[in-house]
Amino acid sequence: MSGNIGQLLSGTEAAKDIRAKLTEEVAELKQRVPGFAPGLSIVQVGGREDSNVYIRMKIKAASEIGIVANHLKLPKSITETELLQRLTQLNNDPNIHGIIVQMPLDSDNPIDSHLITDSVSPDKDVDGLHTINEGKVAIGDLETGFLPCTPNGCMDLIKRSGVKIAGSDAVVIGRSKIVGTPVGELLKWHHATVTVCHSKTKDLDKKAREADILVVGIGRAEMVKGSWVKPGAVVIDCGINSIPDPTKKSGQRLVGDVAFEEAKKVASFITPVPGGVGPMTVAMLMKNTVLSAKKAAMRLMSLQWNIKSIPLKLQEPVPSDIAIARAQEPKDIFHLAEEIGLGRNEYSLYGNKKAKIELSVMKRFANRKSGKLVVVAGITPTPLGEGKSTTTAGLTQAMTVHKKKNSFACVRQPSQGPTFGIKGGAAGGGYAQVIPMEEFNLHLTGDIHAVTAANNLLAAQMDTRIFHEATQTDDDLYNRLVPKKKGVREFSKIQLRRLQKLGIRKTDPGTLTADEIKRFVRLDIDPATITWDRVIDTNDRYLRKITIGQSSTEQGHTREASFSISVTSEIMAILALATSIADMKDRLSKIVVGLDRKGVPVTADDLGATGALAILMKEAMKPTLMQTLEGTPVLVHAGPFANIAHGCSSVIADLIALKLVGEDGYVITEAGFGTDIGMEKFFNIKCRSAKNVPNAMVLVTTVRALKMHGGGPAVTSGLPLAKEYVEENLDLLRKGLSNLYKHISNGNKFGVPVVVAINAFTSDTDAELELIKSSSVQNGAFDAVICRHWSYGGQGAVDLAESVIAACKQPPKFKFLYDLDLPILDKITVIAKEIYGAGKVEFSEKAERLLEEYTRLGYDKLPICMAKTHLSLSTDQKLKGVPTGFTVHVKDIIVSVGAGFLVPLLGEISKMPGLSTRPVIYDMDLDSETEEIIGLS
Repeated sequence: MSGNIGQLLSGTEAAKDIRAKLTEEVAELKQRVPGFAPGLSIVQVGGREDSNVYIRMKIKAASEIGIVANHLKLPKSITETELLQRLTQLNNDPNIHGIIVQMPLDSDNPIDSHLITDSVSPDKDVDGLHTINEGKVAIGDLETGFLPCTPNGCMDLIKRSGVKIAGSDAVVIGRSKIVGTPVGELLKWHHATVTVCHSKTKDLDKKAREADILVVGIGRAEMVKGSWVKPGAVVIDCGINSIPDPTKKSGQRLVGDVAFEEAKKVASFITPVPGGVGPMTVAMLMKNTVLSAKKAAMRLMSLQWNIKSIPLKLQEPVPSDIAIARAQEPKDIFHLAEEIGLGRNEYSLYGNKKAKIELSVMKRFANRKSGKLVVVAGITPTPLGEGKSTTTAGLTQAMTVHKKKNSFACVRQPSQGPTFGIKGGAAGGGYAQVIPMEEFNLHLTGDIHAVTAANNLLAAQMDTRIFHEATQTDDDLYNRLVPKKKGVREFSKIQLRRLQKLGIRKTDPGTLTADEIKRFVRLDIDPATITWDRVIDTNDRYLRKITIGQSSTEQGHTREASFSISVTSEIMAILALATSIADMKDRLSKIVVGLDRKGVPVTADDLGATGALAILMKEAMKPTLMQTLEGTPVLVHAGPFANIAHGCSSVIADLIALKLVGEDGYVITEAGFGTDIGMEKFFNIKCRSAKNVPNAMVLVTTVRALKMHGGGPAVTSGLPLAKEYVEENLDLLRKGLSNLYKHISNGNKFGVPVVVAINAFTSDTDAELELIKSSSVQNGAFDAVICRHWSYGGQGAVDLAESVIAACKQPPKFKFLYDLDLPILDKITVIAKEIYGAGKVEFSEKAERLLEEYTRLGYDKLPICMAKTHLSLSTDQKLKGVPTGFTVHVKDIIVSVGAGFLVPLLGEISKMPGLSTRPVIYDMDLDSETEEIIGLS
């Protein structure tokens, strides 16, 4: 023991030193992670003044250090359930790193304080009072949890005295949960021999006199006398008591549990009261908060996921896709969410196997550098498809599981049209699928239904408005559109926007002139110009043309109309291109449903529908998190029709994934059909909207597709392949290779390295596959990889991943195919000649008129979204291989102002598929006992 007597252990000075170091740590943390700040929430029930004093002290200390402290003051009337709900919100808030519930709870209702303490997440329990954190102290785990503040402060002061704790005899007087018991545990784990005393301890004074270190927290003023203190002992006084003192203005003074004046004459070091342990409690609270924030910042900066993959159960021969999918038990989706760094409030569960990701995740990761973007496209396919979804899933599995790279697959949500029509599913195939396959293919989280509802609400509002304008006077319309509510007449926000559009600057409904009222209430839509169809997510040929308004209630106001399949809706394209809720609302407001009789576009905003559409689309804006067979993450979002719209998964899914994977990660995103449709639109439309460009392109090809382009027999869904496709035929294959070369060339036109993925089937021979591989590289591909792994797992996936990683290291050379300032005609011509190989472009009289009309309306600056067949590079699906010199006929041009592109129609493109004679519904069933879905493939 020290020979010094009565030296003060000043908690005030020690706390000052701790706060100074914490201030430096926080400043460094903010510098390393821009936009980040430690967050502390202090929850108070009621308004006790003594609690207010402590809270003000904590907030002041936090502010000086750089911690953002929030005082959540709740009314005395709050119930236990309501308080628990508020704590859950704080637990799930990634900006809050520490939570304190100020005790005692000043509530009118019975509240279990122990339940409340244990309802704070152990990861945010900076008081160190959660049972889990207490338990960690009890078993000596002093690193992974939070140490209770007052006991930790005591230990800091003991260490500052210089006393050697290991081997010392320590006595703790008081066994409270807050101080005595945890102090005893901490001393024990610092190798002191500890005796914990309490009110029932015999010969307490004698026990105390044996202590080299004496910690007192009994709650009795000056109970421990100087005679109780061993000469040279270190005395830590945790008590604070108020006793009468007529010399003080308040008539009271604060003292500890130790008779200070007596004890300081014996002890080597002693803490004063006040100014001893008290300031240390607050300092340790701040230290825990900063520690918690540093852990959160490390998770934010940490780019390497800890993905727990699911081993594949490989079988030979390979079972059906659905058999493979059902043999694999997916992880609970919240485990996957944790593995990729999502906080609990950043996703919403839809059952156990899928979840919606909140858009707020973009704010938290705003300063994280984005990963590499890889787009998967294909050559001109057979009607069977060549395996883009399979490639996307397999490549992502290889990247994440085998190459240990953070990787996301971003894919479209399948429509029920093909699910129940021909394909039967779109989750990938073999050992490269998205699971659960049934949930992926059926309803998912309802996004397509939301698109359907929003689209049809706008259609209903449009036709209803036409009816009411046709059957009411201006005054009647005005009185109904701007009714009195509780005697007051006001324009809604969307009506004020319409007035501004009309150049009417008035805001008082009573001041409009008769002419202004007429202009306001009369949209005067010309039915002949209406372009807005109703939609349904079912193949139904009999809805291609209908007559609406035949009920007697519509008073003879009928018109010819039609239904399209839901994924052709402009709202689906908006969902796929919007970068935020605000961007989505802006795009929805610009939807043009037709023209008025003066040729002015009528928009969703004119119809008063923007807000309602946004409400219906609110949840649909959030991508759905799923997983591959190996448990790697997939974002499923949007499904715009690839022939009519741009056919890519959503911008927002890509943006979120790019942030989650981090700078060294990879996002594998899918484009629809071949480079002539999906890839061209991906680059010229989606990349402009997203303001990011891919680092590489994977081009999927198959032997069977190339043989078809070489002149092989027709490939028809539902019928067996001809022998040319299942037997080696190198001559036929060579003749078809030109189609592959053209697609490689198309990718190179954008300055993106092209990696050819040769999706191999069991009937393909080594000679055929090697021919494709060697000739691909000779004709402009960065690399070509034979991919047998979709069926059997293994090295093929790793080879493709390695090639893609190498391609992404190439210097960026991306360029758009055309400038947006080019005239509409020129942009169409560039695409037709450069991408399709056309000789010239001709326009119908209607298309020529629309060129002039859209230029007059200012739509000429929009990108082009060509609508054509995917079964040929030309506009004639019968022409295989690489047709050249053909004429592209533009029959019509549709404007999708909300989506932000013009759609030239090149031939007959049906927006409503029909069911075949034998759709796959014949093979589908639901087992009434097990509820297992049968027939999806």
